[in-house]
Amino acid sequence: MKEPISKSNETSDASHQRSSSMAAVEAHLGHEFSDRIVPAWRRATQGETRWPVTVVVVLAIFLQIVLPRRYAPGPAWLLPVMEAVLLVGLVVANPVRLERHSTALRTASLVMIVAISFANVWSAGRLINRIVHGDPSKANVLLLSGGAIWLTNVVVFSLWYWEFDRGGPILRSRGTRPHPDFLFAQMQTPDVAPPDWEPTYVDYLYLSFTNATAFSPTDTLPLSRWAKLTMMTQSIVSLVTVALVVSRAINILPSP
Repeated sequence: MKEPISKSNETSDASHQRSSSMAAVEAHLGHEFSDRIVPAWRRATQGETRWPVTVVVVLAIFLQIVLPRRYAPGPAWLLPVMEAVLLVGLVVANPVRLERHSTALRTASLVMIVAISFANVWSAGRLINRIVHGDPSKANVLLLSGGAIWLTNVVVFSLWYWEFDRGGPILRSRGTRPHPDFLFAQMQTPDVAPPDWEPTYVDYLYLSFTNATAFSPTDTLPLSRWAKLTMMTQSIVSLVTVALVVSRAINILPSP
């Protein structure tokens, strides 16, 4: 009876070893798989490049300069010059990638965005006021002014989304925030994006543009309350601007 018992023990030991080996392999593969699908908002990534947001801010300043003076707040040159000075300082601090973080730099960035926002809100208010009271401007001037204000509105809200989602671009690259404010498609299906994918300014510009044209979220969902309220505000401003400008321009178009 000893021999069968010995063979049975050997079989049991071999089976146990195979099970242990398989468990180790599965644990190793599971570890690699979990590393591969770590949510984007919890990964540390390289800081995004500076140039996309710089180009768009320069565009916003240019649109403020070419806008008719009757829509500009105070001296037409004051806010664009202040915004340009702040932008130059931010570019000098982070010329290539957004990696250097400080309270002073974040404050300067927020002040610049506030200045652009204030100028555009003022311009939109002046435009709406003139339309309501019968703007005598030609249709092409009205459409171009409204288009410039609408496009600046897209830029303004893209900057707010970009600056506040998970604490801003620098904190996003460090993956310090536990939850995202916006859920991008690549976050929902990480297999369709590179392992190191992270939203950059272009993604927030696209988010702002689609929200301003569709008046609702498209493929990016707001999760936090501030994100929902900000997107709602942008939709209202965009809808009112487009509706009033287009309707007024149609009314004053010359008859064929």
